[in-house]
Amino acid sequence: MELQGKIIAVLPERGGVSQRSGTEWKVQEYVIETHETYPKKMVFDVFGADRISRFNIQIGQEVLVAFDIDAHEWNGRWFNSIRAFDVRPVDPSQMGSAPAPSAQPYNAPTQAATDASAQAVSAPVASAAAPTDTAAQGDSAEDLPF
Repeated sequence: MELQGKIIAVLPERGGVSQRSGTEWKVQEYVIETHETYPKKMVFDVFGADRISRFNIQIGQEVLVAFDIDAHEWNGRWFNSIRAFDVRPVDPSQMGSAPAPSAQPYNAPTQAATDASAQAVSAPVASAAAPTDTAAQGDSAEDLPF
């Protein structure tokens, strides 16, 4: 999966030593925010010192993140893991040229439908014919159309 947005937070790097192999590991988490009408935020991590330094992710940077989602169980609870395997910088001047597929609402009306509804709203409403009975004109409760 892919998501484009702006990096709004870079969390501290964590590391340790694997119990199985005895090798060192490093992971760093980042928060990305989309540019939709209702922006979404997502925390993702980059695993491995080589990837952390290669991607060189900075706060305020516009990026396209390719990631995998997985879940794991620990002590009877389930947790999501969103791990990035590729992070590419995006030129901010290119942002408006090709909107992301998820930027449009699911049932967005077409321009033709929007124009048609605007014309329908602005069209004058035909008034009902004036009552001919002079007695009904004086009584406002009696001149209801139903």
